[in-house]
Amino acid sequence: MKLITFTVPCYNSAAYMDKCIQSLLPAGDEAEIILVDDGSTDDTPAIADRYAAAYPGVIRAVHQQNGGHGSGVNQGIRKATGLYFKVVDSDDWLDGDALAALMEHLRRFARMDEPIDLILCNYVYEHVEDNTQRVVRYRNTLPVDQIFAWEDVGHFNATQFLTMHSTVYRTDVLRQAGISLPLHTFYVDNIYVYQPLPTVRSLYYIDVDLYRYFIGRADQSVTEENLMRRIDQQILVTKLMADSHDLEALEQDNRRLAAYMYHYLSIMLMICTIYLMLSRTEENLKKSDELWAWLKETHPATFRRMRYRSANVAFLLPGKAGRDIDIFFYKLLRKIYKFN
Repeated sequence: MKLITFTVPCYNSAAYMDKCIQSLLPAGDEAEIILVDDGSTDDTPAIADRYAAAYPGVIRAVHQQNGGHGSGVNQGIRKATGLYFKVVDSDDWLDGDALAALMEHLRRFARMDEPIDLILCNYVYEHVEDNTQRVVRYRNTLPVDQIFAWEDVGHFNATQFLTMHSTVYRTDVLRQAGISLPLHTFYVDNIYVYQPLPTVRSLYYIDVDLYRYFIGRADQSVTEENLMRRIDQQILVTKLMADSHDLEALEQDNRRLAAYMYHYLSIMLMICTIYLMLSRTEENLKKSDELWAWLKETHPATFRRMRYRSANVAFLLPGKAGRDIDIFFYKLLRKIYKFN
């Protein structure tokens, strides 16, 4: 068994996938790299095949009909032979020193009778337009370099949550959680991170800046324009997350885990609400009302918790003047934190 499977979903990635793949190769023979060509129409399939031929036993190329990012992740989970699993998008890359530290920890975890379920590392926003960086760390929230459980997790701040970039799951945890991401849908990385959390019993935080998250291409799904254009998909993902677990029941068994999952949902609802506001159309303002009405009807306990969380109240000021204030503060936060 390999220590880790890196799955790289690729769609028309020929211009930048080399940097990603080269950053994974230092993991050596203990890792496998699955390049999932998602129906690309450029040189991506040929590049994937060349790497697979050059690194047999390490790199595998998988070609499939276009199904979107979630389809690539699903394919990776199905084919993974690694004890651990990490998704690396084809325009991102991993830091070499941090990868070496991760691999050293994985060797130790593999010798344990019960390997760690979820490993967490820092990630870095790489802003190419102004050549700046922003590092997301968890030192204020998670114990460092020790095995811990959800009861040991501290308070996440309003802009801090676990992401695909920060997580390394034990592969069997993903399979036990029944992960199957929807096809042709953006933002499904949120489901990938969120749905398996109740399956996680043990966690470990390595305080290294592992994942380098490229920000700056106009076609990225996280740009403001694309988020507004694809807001229906963001709403769908948020609803699927809310439907995936009964958080009120979970809270009876694991209060800290439920608190974090409420926090994550709160952020998703806030994103939906603010981008529906940004469009300033009656249609999208109606969608915002419908989203909250849906939550109230289908998950009343979650609605009460979400509606009156301080983070959400700040983004739910009434009337046009309230929306203008909300948008002003959102743009201020965006300027400070540069999250897209």
